Amino acid sequence: MFKGIYDQTRPGAWRGPEKTGRAACAALVLLTACSGVFAQATVHMPGTGQTVSPQNAAIAPSASLSLSKAIALALEGNPEVAAAMRQYEATEGQVLQGRARPNPELAYSLEDTRSQTRTQSWQINLPIELGDKRAARTKAAEKAREQAQAELAELKATVRANVIAAYFDALTAQERLNLAKDSVALARSSTDTVGKRVAAGKVPPVEETKAKVAEASVRVELAQVMSEERNAMTRLSALLGKTEMASPSLDRKADVLPVLPSRADLQSLVSSSPSIARARLEVDRRRALTEVEQSKRVPDVTVSFGVKRASETQRNVALIGLSIPLPVFDRNQGNLLEALKLEDKAREDLQAATVRLHSEVAQTQERFVSIAAEIQSLEQEVLPGAKSAYDAASIGFENGKFNFLEVLDAQRTYFSAKSQYLKAIAEAFRAGAEMERLLGGPISSD
Repeated sequence: MFKGIYDQTRPGAWRGPEKTGRAACAALVLLTACSGVFAQATVHMPGTGQTVSPQNAAIAPSASLSLSKAIALALEGNPEVAAAMRQYEATEGQVLQGRARPNPELAYSLEDTRSQTRTQSWQINLPIELGDKRAARTKAAEKAREQAQAELAELKATVRANVIAAYFDALTAQERLNLAKDSVALARSSTDTVGKRVAAGKVPPVEETKAKVAEASVRVELAQVMSEERNAMTRLSALLGKTEMASPSLDRKADVLPVLPSRADLQSLVSSSPSIARARLEVDRRRALTEVEQSKRVPDVTVSFGVKRASETQRNVALIGLSIPLPVFDRNQGNLLEALKLEDKAREDLQAATVRLHSEVAQTQERFVSIAAEIQSLEQEVLPGAKSAYDAASIGFENGKFNFLEVLDAQRTYFSAKSQYLKAIAEAFRAGAEMERLLGGPISSD
């Protein structure tokens, strides 16, 4: 029984359990029928003589793929996540380089090439950074590392949400495929029944022709649904980092829709979302880069120590030197101005991202509420009515009270309502996944 009932007194919430129509229960039998045993090692596919290896990442048709397993596979094998992880690891080099001190310099000079009168000098020059350049440089590198970590978290949240949406799209496609197969079976049975009645002289031969045309139309719909199911599995396998994947049994039961918090609670989660955190870290990084440019306005000092030896006197003379650049023409004013303006831009980007995310959260929550109302209407009104009309038409046709077209119309209406119901459930999960992507993690509870 479908346990998620939308409560209009609590926006975005569901309550249950509640009694539902028998037709709604029948519609959900298809959604809860996915089960099996998941096999990750090399699998032999009976009847085909083929072996599926983990390297090709093809899951055998008899395997079972849970939602949690799909998310784990995506985070482990998704190439975009792997690339973001490498980017995060690369920022550690920036931090390491930022902490490095400037290298000393060894200098040698020779005056006069004649051995009797030449003078040789050996000198070590030691640069000394002033103005807290090293600390500012290290802080900027650390902020870049934090930002890369936030980008990785945001990408993982996006991949997770995409997997959830693709998973339920595939689940819905599989159930719609089962529904289409049932429709074909019913159409074939109806054609046989009409054929027998034509042979018995109870109905004119044109009824059999109509039945065959209707059966052909249903078969065309079956082919379309099969194509949609293959496309859905292709999208899911791509998110899992697989080049190909046989259709597994998806064992997540879609009998309870996600429960979203109220709009006020959702808006309060915006400030902690990955996109806002990343934008805020960009402001901090730009501020740190501004401090780096400000520190460059203070000139560094180079201290020199060495020895000088004259061949004529055969004596060693100590050398001590000090050099300071004079910031007369270049005071790093251009780089500082650029850094200040980019810091202001980062603040504006943070404000824009906050406004945009608030709007997207509100729109997604409103879309979820609308879908929830649609599901409730389908469950309580449309499906029971369509099922009742179909049953009545079928019984009337058997008793000769209705013609085949009336039965066919009732059948198509009922199966169309079922298909719409499945699509609405998938859309509800897609809206919930989008909300989790925006806010950066699970925010629903059963």
